[in-house]
Amino acid sequence: MKKLKEMSSDKLYRFFIYFCLSVFALSILVPIGWSIMSAFKHKSEFYGNPWALPEGLYFENFIKAFRDAHMGEYFINSLIITGLALIILLVVAIPAAYVLSRFTFKSSKFLNGLFATGLFINVNYIVVPIFLLVLDGEKVVRQIFSIAANASVFLDSRIVVSLIYASTALPFTIYLLTSYLKSLPKAYEEAAYIDGASYLKTLIHVIIPMAKPSIITVILFNFLAFWNEYIIALTLLPNKSKTLPLGLINLMQVQKTATDYGAMYAGLVIVMIPTIILYMLVQKKLTEGMTVGGIKE
Repeated sequence: MKKLKEMSSDKLYRFFIYFCLSVFALSILVPIGWSIMSAFKHKSEFYGNPWALPEGLYFENFIKAFRDAHMGEYFINSLIITGLALIILLVVAIPAAYVLSRFTFKSSKFLNGLFATGLFINVNYIVVPIFLLVLDGEKVVRQIFSIAANASVFLDSRIVVSLIYASTALPFTIYLLTSYLKSLPKAYEEAAYIDGASYLKTLIHVIIPMAKPSIITVILFNFLAFWNEYIIALTLLPNKSKTLPLGLINLMQVQKTATDYGAMYAGLVIVMIPTIILYMLVQKKLTEGMTVGGIKE
């Protein structure tokens, strides 16, 4: 009887888990599928059954999004800013995490605590101080190099936005990489030292290959954050070099007025596609980076 009760409770628990996972998956897949389906509809089809399949593949919506709303230009800007921010972030965070996780020195505990504290600072709360710092820096540069007052130095700069993205993501990235690197044994590392490898060579040829799952996890999380970021881009890119989230908001405002919902959903799909493709490519490494540590046999 006890075994039967245990089996029934185990089945009930599994059913509950699978039911919750199915509901959660549907809550994600249904809006995504509906948005993709709507992107191929003619605007006249939205006045009928909203759940009906599109009568044909109306690619004119994507042409309108790229041509009229400049989504192609915004896509390139987002790609440049996100890619540059990820490069800067990894170049700084990987060596920093390596030092904090593998070496002990006087201020190591303080630095670890400092980066852990940075996890509790939401970037949306410090946008105004960042904006004021950028303005002050722009004034100083104009005075030193005698630049015209109407010329923009730091505002509307993709490089500056990339630097701010990378710097605001440093606490999370260093904390995650440090935690993973601490779990790696020092056997391979010590063998490299015996063979005469420097710290830099050991980092490049030993530590980074072993930490690849964690690095891919960091890349994915930060790519999603940078790609979808809105507040900093809105503040520091007021005139040109807009990113996709800003372009999407403009497109939604224009197309709502024109009641052309097909083009609006086409713009939404343009924003979603890169993140979906990236997640599909790295999902195995993502799971491995979040759960696995130590030497692989």
